[in-house]
Amino acid sequence: MALCASLLAAAPCQTAQAAPLAQAWLSTADQKHLLAEQKDKGLQFKREQVALPLHIEVDARQRFQTMAGFGAGLTDASAWLIQHQMSEAQGQALLQELFGRGPTGVGFDFIRLTIGASDFSRQHYSYDDQPAGKTDPRLNDFSIAPLQAEVLPVLKQALAINPQLQVMASPWSAPAWMKSNDSLIQGRLKPEMYGVFAEYMLRYVEAMRAEGVPIFALTLQNEPHFEPPDYPGMRLDPAARAAVIGDHLGPLLRAKAPGTAILEWDHNWKEPESPLAVLNDAKARPFIQGVAWHCYEGEVSAQAQVQAAYPDKDVWLTECSGGKWKPHWPETLPWMMHNLIIGGTRNGARGVLMWNLALDENDGPHLGGCKDCRGMVTINSKTGAVTRNMEYYAFAHASRFVRQGAQRIASSSDLDGLDSVAFQNPDQSIVLIVSNGAKAKRRFSVGFGGQRFAYALPPSAVVTLRWAPPAAPAAKAVKGKP
Repeated sequence: MALCASLLAAAPCQTAQAAPLAQAWLSTADQKHLLAEQKDKGLQFKREQVALPLHIEVDARQRFQTMAGFGAGLTDASAWLIQHQMSEAQGQALLQELFGRGPTGVGFDFIRLTIGASDFSRQHYSYDDQPAGKTDPRLNDFSIAPLQAEVLPVLKQALAINPQLQVMASPWSAPAWMKSNDSLIQGRLKPEMYGVFAEYMLRYVEAMRAEGVPIFALTLQNEPHFEPPDYPGMRLDPAARAAVIGDHLGPLLRAKAPGTAILEWDHNWKEPESPLAVLNDAKARPFIQGVAWHCYEGEVSAQAQVQAAYPDKDVWLTECSGGKWKPHWPETLPWMMHNLIIGGTRNGARGVLMWNLALDENDGPHLGGCKDCRGMVTINSKTGAVTRNMEYYAFAHASRFVRQGAQRIASSSDLDGLDSVAFQNPDQSIVLIVSNGAKAKRRFSVGFGGQRFAYALPPSAVVTLRWAPPAAPAAKAVKGKP
């Protein structure tokens, strides 16, 4: 069968008449298995296999969003560590692992940049800083020079490894002289600067394009309802965001950078009424392609709530961080699967991102902000050695197997602690991710096309199951959450 050749790992090809044979990759909370392929010969689909009381039925005829991918934020801190605290060989090996395909690559397809500094920068800056009392409304001093030493070299290496990498970007603050308090920290964007800020964002997109980095999406402001006390931030209420997008940034991008989308919100699940208010604005709405979400407060179902009101707008989950406040695998691994990988995509997300791609053994470098955030990987600042954290494994269970362009398809849910989500890749292979949030082993059956197999999943564990169907069923478009 021709599609077998495109599967990630070598496996015997199935004939068109043969029942599919599923492959399995397992991670357990005791860390004895970490994305470990299971050589289980019992995962052959059989018509005579009876559906168990816990049964996951996968239906490729019901199709939902098309996936852009999974990944993390390439912060200044992450890039600095890779560029300066690792040898060239170590850095290249790590980037090949994170963005490459094949048996050892986890295949991140989605990445987020900061426009200017965040708390995970070694100094606070924008791309047009001015002395106190000075302004630059024509942006004569605009420059992305701060990106040249670390972020751009690392990003270009990642793009060379994965040319399909989708790059989005978010500002933490406008330049201080555009703001009510003349500071990168706290404050609001002055109304008379709405147009200048929009031009600043366009200049960034154009400068990155000139560097060979296409920005597929922007958000107007990271966490616009939060003014952190010790690192760049800026409050933008819904009326301000609607005015900037509808009167300035939207028309500007449409005319000069039509390949760059605008994503609204970029903040927590807790306040779905805020992006709804911006989408309710008739002038801003046509320029908004989707809504971006963070995980720190509220419920993931907010994503589907807003998309139900505006089904033509895409969903993106653009930030979530692990940290020392949640160190225990039996608790945190199921939470990440339930809320991010499975819950995020079941509630419409086309892409899902963690926050820092990499931090050091001291959870930095950072200047203000989070003191105990955890990167997807930890880089030892003395040796360059890499520790792969639970976020890495949670995301790899999706990113290594779910290809860019895959479609989410229907699978059973709400099964006594079992969460699942299913996808069909462009090569027609099926990927089913199952998480067991219960404290006991769960034995379940998987059904597809009238055939089934059984699997036992340890407590607080996750498994990715993949198979090549003997024939692709006809698809039908379905709205909503299966």
